[in-house]
Amino acid sequence: MKKVGGALKSKLQTIKWVTDVLMTLAMLFLMGYQFWGEQAHEWIGAGIFILFILHHILNRQWYKTLFRGNYTPFHVFQAIVNVLVFVSMLALMYSSIVMSRYVFAFLPISGGMSFARRLHILGSYWGFLLMAIHLGLHWNMFMNIVVKRFQIEKRSKICIFLLFLIGLVVSIFGLTAFIKRDFSTYLLLKSEFVFLNYGEPVLLFYFDYFALMGLCIFVSHCLSKLLKKIHKRKAVAK
Repeated sequence: MKKVGGALKSKLQTIKWVTDVLMTLAMLFLMGYQFWGEQAHEWIGAGIFILFILHHILNRQWYKTLFRGNYTPFHVFQAIVNVLVFVSMLALMYSSIVMSRYVFAFLPISGGMSFARRLHILGSYWGFLLMAIHLGLHWNMFMNIVVKRFQIEKRSKICIFLLFLIGLVVSIFGLTAFIKRDFSTYLLLKSEFVFLNYGEPVLLFYFDYFALMGLCIFVSHCLSKLLKKIHKRKAVAK
């Protein structure tokens, strides 16, 4: 029974992780609006909402324990990120429905386009970064899945250092992309319109956005480890 329960729990964790990854990849696709057009953008957007609902069904136990027990620095950080992801997705849901010309065109909605456009920009850019940060919170789980799946032996210090180095290099590219893509303008809503370069190579665009994801995952993962170590040291000191 224990083996069956353990296997079921492991499969459930894998499903949760796959759902998170699919949501993030869908968000990545949506950021490249200029390459795929409005109709594809809307349908993939509708798909991400389904994944979002599935994600919360799979993680419903988290809500039951949200206000229970003592909160460690890591759990506070995790709660803040989760709440912000939830808010950004709600903003995207509302704005997408109001602005829709295909998927939700049957709904009798009129007006509110200007507000919806602003909300959509905020939800898109904050949501993209926050989803990647959310992935970083669970990066150890992903690594454990890979290790078990491919039967990789326990990583050596050299291997850990190389992975850290790769993460650092990717983060440098991600920071460059953040500046080059003028992300701060959209995160702070300094502009109500997004500059879209329709002539840009698709691979170059997604290289930058993958690097941006890598930056968020790397920073989130490192910060998570640091917060856990701080809590552990405080607990030992007591």
